[in-house]
Amino acid sequence: MITLKLTQIGNSVGVVLPKELLAKLGVDKGDVLFAIEGPDGVRLTPYDAEFERKMELARDLMKERRAVLRELAK
Repeated sequence: MITLKLTQIGNSVGVVLPKELLAKLGVDKGDVLFAIEGPDGVRLTPYDAEFERKMELARDLMKERRAVLRELAK
């Protein structure tokens, strides 16, 4: 378990993530993290499962309707 401390950053409050946690998450300065609410609390992840699901649906649709999309692109 890693303890995080809240700190004042301008008019906001932020959390400084230690190097070990950044390495575990596979993120670095400037990357985006998603806070996902669950029944047992909030989970931080660099991966947005809902966005990935929507992108997979979009890829499938684009594959199915390739000819239509080509015509629209003209």
